Amino acid sequence: MNNNPNKHADNPKLDKKTKKSILIRLFGYIMKYWYLFLVAIALTLLSNQLSLLGPEYSGEAIDAIANENGVDFAAVKENVIKMLICYVCSAVMSYLLAVLMIKISQKIVRTMRKQLFEKLTTLPVSFFDTTATGDIISRISYDIDTVNASLSHDLIQVMTSIYTVVGSLVFMWKISKPMILVFVITVPISIIFTRYRSKKVRPLFKARSKKLGELNGYAEEMLSGCRTIKAYNREDEICSRFGERNKDAMDAYYNAEFYGATLGPSVNFINNLSISLVMILGGILYMYSQSGVVAAGSIFFITLGGVAKFVQYSRKFAGPISEFSNILHEFQSAFSAAERIFHILDEDPEAPDKKDAASLTEVKGEVDFKNVTFGYTPEKTILRDVSVTAQPGKTIAIVGPTGAGKTTIINLLMRFYDVNSGEIRVDGAETRDITRSSLRGAYTMVLQDTWLFHGTIFENIVYGKENATMEEVKKAAKAARIDSYIEHLPDGYDTILSDEGVNISKGQRQLITIARAMLSDSPMLILDEATSNVDSRTEIKIQEAMNELMKGRTCFVIAHRLSTIQNADLILVIRDGKITEQGNHEELLRLGGFYSTLYNSQFN
Repeated sequence: MNNNPNKHADNPKLDKKTKKSILIRLFGYIMKYWYLFLVAIALTLLSNQLSLLGPEYSGEAIDAIANENGVDFAAVKENVIKMLICYVCSAVMSYLLAVLMIKISQKIVRTMRKQLFEKLTTLPVSFFDTTATGDIISRISYDIDTVNASLSHDLIQVMTSIYTVVGSLVFMWKISKPMILVFVITVPISIIFTRYRSKKVRPLFKARSKKLGELNGYAEEMLSGCRTIKAYNREDEICSRFGERNKDAMDAYYNAEFYGATLGPSVNFINNLSISLVMILGGILYMYSQSGVVAAGSIFFITLGGVAKFVQYSRKFAGPISEFSNILHEFQSAFSAAERIFHILDEDPEAPDKKDAASLTEVKGEVDFKNVTFGYTPEKTILRDVSVTAQPGKTIAIVGPTGAGKTTIINLLMRFYDVNSGEIRVDGAETRDITRSSLRGAYTMVLQDTWLFHGTIFENIVYGKENATMEEVKKAAKAARIDSYIEHLPDGYDTILSDEGVNISKGQRQLITIARAMLSDSPMLILDEATSNVDSRTEIKIQEAMNELMKGRTCFVIAHRLSTIQNADLILVIRDGKITEQGNHEELLRLGGFYSTLYNSQFN
């Protein structure tokens, strides 16, 4: 059951317009909490302004110490106190800012996860047929956590860096205009290098997210099949395959981190070089200012305190630029993660019902296939010109070799997919003219792969009819031959089932799902090898209950054990996508075709 494998693949390369779109969308999440964000901006401005005033007061204190007329202790004390007040208040506001941004980011993450999960519930079955479960979980958990880290930490750094850089530049301009010339050379070099490396690094972070998703998908698949793996002694093989995927993921992770890590040290080197040049130039200007070569009031004149202030501001100026390169490194990862999240959010949901689609009411249960042709991909047709009519209240059994198209018929009945050509009618109405919710509500399904959720046995049974009473649940459980087992449990119907019901046997899980089906009052029934997980003795009892369940309902039964379908009103033999034989059990045996051969192979 595979759709086009490339349909839901991530876009390997994004243009500038798409990159800009992702940034705008992320900012849109922030603006949902604009009132908190405004407070964050105010805290950023105040914290950084106080931090920028610190060097100013420390420089004044140095000049008061280096005063030609002697140390001015009063001025030193006053400026040191001002400096300490500024730094303490700045630290407190920075803490408040960090707490506030964490709160904002958590709100955004909650919103994003909610949107992502709700979007998944609207996607067609084809998406889940072509996307590994582990990869989807990776996006819900790892990718959103990556975005959260950037919003809660990196965004603060960006806001702080911008204000610090601009503020430091203003203070340095006031102190000494000639010394700023150093940054005219070093800053463009940093920007050009950062831009160049970012273009090279970003695809590596995208590849890292993809490989981690594939690793999670493989791990989820193998863990769900652990019993089969042990039964066939394939532990070494699956460990080897996991090792290969693990290596690919770690190589992708290493490449992204390694080449991303070169950005920070390189920019740090440029910034350290610029600070060294500032100190050398400041020393030269101070020497000439002290010697009298440069007169006071000249743009080249500078005091010792002025040099100290300029050096501190130059570090504040260069530090954010260096930090920005590290932040950019993290943003590459967050950007790739956001892209993967938005990729799901942008998936086309299941096609909406027609505007004039009617609800299916008072269903009789007549189902008519007319010249139905279908394939999951254009290259491979699964069903070819299938025509058959299921009369109300009759049982239609479908048999055939693996891959013949039996499950595909179920997918089309439930409208998980739409036919390529031909039509399917229910009570004379074409299914594409019926709302999906009413069509699917007309069916009850009991599948070979049981699905139970974490909750009580009662909650699992009433899943098919949420307003059912305890008496109705007990009646359904009795009909499914599971009531005695449940009542002997310490907590009875209040017994908690672990995820997927792994704390009970497979046969008992199947019986509970059958009880769930019995509780439903849907007029049509789909059974996909529903008794395959129980022993022969239990199967006889279940078959009796099934016969009671099937009375008055149009039933579609997929079965490999032909003993369960001998009483079917119509048996369809599907081979190579076509109905090659049809009739009841006796008629097909007399025909001496594929069904007869299959039956004799099972019973003779």
